[in-house]
Amino acid sequence: MFIVVGLIIAFILVALFSNRATRQCRWREYRSETDSRWTCITCGQQTRGPQRKAPQTCLNPDAP
Repeated sequence: MFIVVGLIIAFILVALFSNRATRQCRWREYRSETDSRWTCITCGQQTRGPQRKAPQTCLNPDAP
C-alpha cells in the first residue's frame, strides 16, 4: 500500500515541477565536433546548441 501511495505522490510531483514549455518536445541530438544540432521529433523544429544540453523552450510557433 505504501508503494502505491509513494508512486502516486511521485507522479504528481513530476507533473507539477516539469517544464511545461517543453512538455510535448522530444529533442534528438546530432553531435558534431564543437556543438550539436537538436531536432524536435514532435514538430520538426531545429536549432543548434551545446552538446548534451537539450533546448529548454519550445521553438514551435504554433505551441500554446
